[in-house]
Amino acid sequence: MRKMKAEDKPHVLEMMKKFYSSDAVMTNGSEEIFANDIEECLSDSPYLEGFVFSDGEGNVKGYAMIAHSYSTEFGRRCISIEDIYLEKELRGSGIASEFLDYLRTRYPDYVNRLEVETENEGAIAVYRRNGFEEVPYHEMIRLNNADYPQGL
Repeated sequence: MRKMKAEDKPHVLEMMKKFYSSDAVMTNGSEEIFANDIEECLSDSPYLEGFVFSDGEGNVKGYAMIAHSYSTEFGRRCISIEDIYLEKELRGSGIASEFLDYLRTRYPDYVNRLEVETENEGAIAVYRRNGFEEVPYHEMIRLNNADYPQGL
């Protein structure tokens, strides 16, 4: 695992297309959104960090993005794990758990949040093993950009 670099762009873009067209995510996104996300990760933005995961030969086979915020509910800083994606050959290898442990160590006093589709039982099992609990919230969203596609 390492921080995302400019040369990772094409690999991350392809993985984002796969991830956002899968059953693991409710929205499809767009190439423009994906490019914006990657650029934000590569900038010195205080809001979004990007990471990549490699196989034993150094080939990029996964990525993650975390967003920084503050939780008034818990009275402390928060990281939202926006994306974790692994190619099939890396799933079940412990990389996701290693990443979650890294976040716990790097941001020990932060609330860690994430969203997961209820059908994604494998991911839910990983998150539970790593100390995540379900919360009884119903999330709502309002997009203030008229150019954004409607009908999430």
